[in-house]
Amino acid sequence: MTSQNPTRHMDARTAFDRLATLSLSTESLDSVLQTVADLTKQVMSAPVEASVSVLVADRPTTFVYTGQLALDLDESQYGRGYGPCLHAAARAETVEVTDTRTETRWPDYMRDAARRGALSILSIPLGSPEQLAAGLNIYSREPAGFDGASRSAAVKFAQFAGTAAANMHAYASARDLADNLQASLESRATIDQAKGILIERHKLTADQAFQVLAHASMGADVKLRDVAGHLVTTGELLTHRPRH
Repeated sequence: MTSQNPTRHMDARTAFDRLATLSLSTESLDSVLQTVADLTKQVMSAPVEASVSVLVADRPTTFVYTGQLALDLDESQYGRGYGPCLHAAARAETVEVTDTRTETRWPDYMRDAARRGALSILSIPLGSPEQLAAGLNIYSREPAGFDGASRSAAVKFAQFAGTAAANMHAYASARDLADNLQASLESRATIDQAKGILIERHKLTADQAFQVLAHASMGADVKLRDVAGHLVTTGELLTHRPRH
């Protein structure tokens, strides 16, 4: 979160208990993955942003993210066609970068990551590429930002996300996956529109605008895309759950 609204730290056990309460029969794929990303951010020992990348027919997209930094650094890899999150998703191999300023792999991407303020990166596959070509990506603002406890928690979150997706049969067919991808892209487009309104109205940065939406979502107990849609449609930012 922004400095005005710092993210509350959560211990790993509490976070896993929160995951255990999710009802996969009533949750959507992106709501489950968003919860995984949000909880990942809260349990890491260093300040981080998190995302989930998915490859569909070799086309990468970011399903969910916790802040603009994660989205920007995911998309920087997509534009290049390589990087830690793509490697983790495509090859089912965990990638850790302890310092983007000295990392020798993908040097131009690492320079971009360091310039944007991500000094260490952890990307963990959600499953095998044959079953689920996806990865949980964590971008830390500190070098060597992941200790043993952080890595262990991140692996468990990734395993949960992969198992949940499989159990929900979201990836049972190319058609199902394409539908989920399209819905995710449409949701992102609405969120981007809402961010643009807040940026223009309040002279915010893109990350600050996203955090305003995220806090409104939590405060109103309404999904982020619905908060964004309400703002785009009415010009008003939800502060409480609407009555039906």
